[in-house]
Amino acid sequence: MELKDIRQEIDKVDIALVALIEKRMDLVAAVTSYKKQHQLPVLDAQRENYILEKVAGLVTKDLYKETVVQSFTAIMASSRAFQNQFIENDDNERGL
Repeated sequence: MELKDIRQEIDKVDIALVALIEKRMDLVAAVTSYKKQHQLPVLDAQRENYILEKVAGLVTKDLYKETVVQSFTAIMASSRAFQNQFIENDDNERGL
């Protein structure tokens, strides 16, 4: 396979990843609304640890395990930042 062909395949995977990440963020927004309504903290360390353990177990190639887990760690950190920003903006709009 030529480099150009490999990169085209990567581009296709990237398109799919963007769609999945957007879907995940839609769900994160729903979780954020629930947490705000029920006065729950943004960080749920137990849940994050569970997800990271589950992800590590799903990786079929040991060579990629650390990178995939790090990617999910970054995704969850971004999700927390989004949640904090969402809650902060909502509070500011309400004058809290």
